[in-house]
Amino acid sequence: MRVAYIQFHPTLNNPERNRSRLEQFLTAVTADLVVMPELANAGYNFSSMQEVFSTAEDAEKGATIAMWRDIARQKRMAVVGGFAERQGDTCYNSAALIDREGNVHIYRKLHLFGEESRWFSAGDEPPPVMTLAGAQVGVFICFDWAFPEMARILALKNAEIICHPSNVVTRFPPQAMVVRGVENRVFTITANRIGREEGAAGNLYFPGTSQVTTPDGEVPARAGETGEETAVVEIQLSRAHDKRLAGYTDLFASRVPEMYTDLADHTNS
Repeated sequence: MRVAYIQFHPTLNNPERNRSRLEQFLTAVTADLVVMPELANAGYNFSSMQEVFSTAEDAEKGATIAMWRDIARQKRMAVVGGFAERQGDTCYNSAALIDREGNVHIYRKLHLFGEESRWFSAGDEPPPVMTLAGAQVGVFICFDWAFPEMARILALKNAEIICHPSNVVTRFPPQAMVVRGVENRVFTITANRIGREEGAAGNLYFPGTSQVTTPDGEVPARAGETGEETAVVEIQLSRAHDKRLAGYTDLFASRVPEMYTDLADHTNS
């Protein structure tokens, strides 16, 4: 199976330009599954709710999802991408998972970071796993990486690949996603953006380093910090079925769930 990420520099509040750029990338890439960054249609560092409303799109009628669906069907290629979603007067930081037939599933980010909570409502459903290009694919968005429960839930739902659309502003997530892949014995694909944006959160720098990681902690592809680029990696899904660490102890068989009940019982104080 061939998987790919797209790393690019979206323009804040310019969905038409962003769609055009993404269409160029998607048309050029040859893969079974392609992952794009968080909020790829809109940019990130908003200054007002008016800006968010002007760029957010309806998941069923929006131009970005329509374009992604068309390309998915035409190229028989599954795509995962982040977008600003609007449903009535509510906006979400969302990801679309689109299969080769153009069927769409939406995940809304659960863990909002920094200024995001000013513009978006958090999702209220767990991260999904769906069949894309013959693989079991899960998704979470950017800051969700900091909560290992997210990756574990997806792995327990039999995800073989975790897609990670991102607009990360620190250098921690690439290292963390290597660990998420190892501790769950899955592949991960992080698609991050690049560039700088001035807005309510100040002058933000997005350090790229999109990557693909393996269940053994390898990083067969990692982008630089400043350039737009796409990488395609051939993976063997069977590697995600072997849950033994270093070929020995089965990580999932070694779990002791009855000792983890405090995770569910503990509430924020």
